[in-house]
Amino acid sequence: MSARLLLIGPPGAGKGTQATRLSDALGVPAISTGDIFRMHLRNETELGLKAKAFMDAGDNVPDSLTNDLVRDRLSQPDAAGGFLLDGYPRTIDQVRALDEFLAEHGASMDAVVELVAEPDVVVERLKKRALDQGRADDDEAVVRHRLEVYAQQTAPLIGVYAERGLLAKVDGIGEIAEVTERIESALAARGILFTA
Repeated sequence: MSARLLLIGPPGAGKGTQATRLSDALGVPAISTGDIFRMHLRNETELGLKAKAFMDAGDNVPDSLTNDLVRDRLSQPDAAGGFLLDGYPRTIDQVRALDEFLAEHGASMDAVVELVAEPDVVVERLKKRALDQGRADDDEAVVRHRLEVYAQQTAPLIGVYAERGLLAKVDGIGEIAEVTERIESALAARGILFTA
């Protein structure tokens, strides 16, 4: 089935975990800007070095770098039949860039799933992830800053997608399988059915 989806929510709401599960169930690639940036960091590419300073401070990578990277990724053959975006768009300018890309390809978004999670729960999740994965961008001060950045820059996108009738709010707290079921139910109500 073809589906063009976006998972949105604060850092630590479980977007990455759910993106992987939904990608498998729908047969579309999960495209995470965070994973792409980390790959560039590991390989010490020019983009990775530029992105590193922003990421280490808990700030978003500038729109121009991010838009180019995502446009390139969405142009790859595996994304032609659909995709699941995680971590993009994060700003109104990125929404415009995504809209332009989709319009050029005669496509549009099918649904936007907002994973809702309380800030204190998110902070505890990310502190645990920092210990488990050794991620420097998950210490408490950086996490709280990332939540502030999210509230200022990304939360307004929720209103944009709600006005377009694309938004489905889902409680992101609970067992992984329970959250997946909630998302699948919300998408099924919009006509997006899972084969797996």
